[in-house]
Amino acid sequence: MEKIKVGIVNYLNAKPLVYGIERAAIMDRIELVQEYPAAVARMLAEGSIDIGLAPVALLHRMPHFRLVTDYCIGCNGPIASVCLFSEVPIEEVTEVLLDYQSRTSVALAKILLREYWQLQPVLTDTRDDFRARIKGNTAAVLIGDRALQQRHISPYIYDLGEAWKAHTGLPFMFAGWISNKELPADFIAAFNEANRDGLNYIDTVAGMYPFPHFDLQQYYTKYVDYIVDAEKKKAVELFLQKINNKVVIK
Repeated sequence: MEKIKVGIVNYLNAKPLVYGIERAAIMDRIELVQEYPAAVARMLAEGSIDIGLAPVALLHRMPHFRLVTDYCIGCNGPIASVCLFSEVPIEEVTEVLLDYQSRTSVALAKILLREYWQLQPVLTDTRDDFRARIKGNTAAVLIGDRALQQRHISPYIYDLGEAWKAHTGLPFMFAGWISNKELPADFIAAFNEANRDGLNYIDTVAGMYPFPHFDLQQYYTKYVDYIVDAEKKKAVELFLQKINNKVVIK
C-alpha cells in the first residue's frame, strides 16, 4: 500500500503532536516529511504531500483544501513564539521584515498593523536569516524557535496572538492539519487519536528537547493551545475574511 505523505513542521511547538504520531500504529501507513510551515504549505499546494501541519492562510489560496483532526497550533492569548520584535516602540517602527518561514503569521501581522496598531510601515519580504537586521526603526515578524530565542534580545516584543485576542476577542489558529484530498476515514480517526495521545506526554516531550531560552513545559501548557474548537474555527473564518476570501470551516 502506498504510504500517506504527512508534512510536519520542525518547530518545538509541534513536538507533542509528532511524538504521538511517531509512536502510533498509524505510522505503518505514513511517510513523514519535515519542513518549516511555509514549505509544508507549498508541498500541499504542489501535491507532493497528502496532509500537513500547515498555515491556515493556505485556505485563502486553496479553498478546496480542508481542515482535518481536532488538533492544531493555536493560542487563546499570548503564543510567545509569534511576535513582532523591535528596538523601539511600535509607533516608531518604519520598516517590518516578514518571516519567510511563515504565511499565516505574516498575513496576521499585516492585519494587525493596519487594523489594531493603525500603522503603515514598509513591509519587506525575506529569504534567509534576517535577525541581525532587527535594529533601529526596523522591526521584524519572527516565528517558531527563533522567536523564543529573540525574546532575550529585543527590548520590545509584540505578541501577535495576544494582539489578535485584544483586537477580536477570539483565540487564533496558526496552523492545522490540512489535507488536499479525501483521505480514508479510518486513517483520519487513527491520526486524530495519535495527536491526542501525544498531548498526554507533554512533560516527557519537554524533557526530550533541552531549550535554555524558554520553559517548554510552560510553553506547551500555558501558551500553545492545541485543541480545535468552535471559537478557533470562528477565528479562522474571520481571519480568512480579512485576507479577502470567505471560507466556511465545517
